[in-house]
Order: sequence, then C-alpha cells, then structure tokens
Amino acid sequence: MSFELLGDLDWLAVVVGAVAYFVLGAIWYARPVLGKVWMEAAGIQMPEGQRPSAAIFAVPLVGSVLSAIALGMLALSSGTDTVGEGIVLGLVVGVGFAVAIAAVTATFESNKPNPTVWGAVNGGYHLAGNLIAAVLIAAIQ
Repeated sequence: MSFELLGDLDWLAVVVGAVAYFVLGAIWYARPVLGKVWMEAAGIQMPEGQRPSAAIFAVPLVGSVLSAIALGMLALSSGTDTVGEGIVLGLVVGVGFAVAIAAVTATFESNKPNPTVWGAVNGGYHLAGNLIAAVLIAAIQ
C-alpha cells in the first residue's frame, strides 16, 4: 500500500461514506436513541434541554472523514467494489479495530460509572459506522 492511492480514490465515495458515518453518530448519540444511556455510563451530567456546543462536533466530523479515507484506501488496494465485499471490509475494520479498541479502552476506564456499557455503545457505533461507510464506498467506487 502507498499514499499514492490517495490520488486514485473515488472522493465522492469517500465523502458519502464520511457523511453517513457522521450522521449515524448524530442519531446514535441522540438522547432518545443511545445518548442518555451513554451519558449515564460515562458519568456525564447534562440538564435536560441543554445541548452541547457545535464545536464538539468538529472532532467526530474529522474522525469520520479520516476513517472514510482509510476505508477508501483499503477498498481500493483490496479490490473491494461490491456491496458484499464492502460488508466484509466494514466488519473486518469495525470488529478488528473499532470494537477491539473500544473494548480495551472500556476495560481501563474504571472511573466511569459503567465502562462496559460505555464501551459497548462506542464500539457498536464505530462498528456500524465502519460497516455503512465501507458498503457505501465499495458500492460507489
């Protein structure tokens, strides 16, 4: 693999994958979905009706873009260009990296009220995000 792949990426596919990953996070961590559970597990107290500042979304947006670029590079270098192959790529990256890292991190986050739930919510999000982004990237490119 080489960084020269960046010149061959289907940037539309990468942008679509990144936007989907980011939007999934906005839904996933919304209070009515898993946001309340995640905040309780993390020990975050935010009064009902209070919303985080818009600046807090910058890091997840950049992370979604970087993940989509990496998935695009992996898809291109492995010849992943069908929905089925995108599912495999998303599962490999999602489980092999995202879920594994979330599990290890949760193991050592004993300062959180419920690190297991916190890790499961985060790991589940990144598994789903990688899966969706990989499928979209594979299908579009």
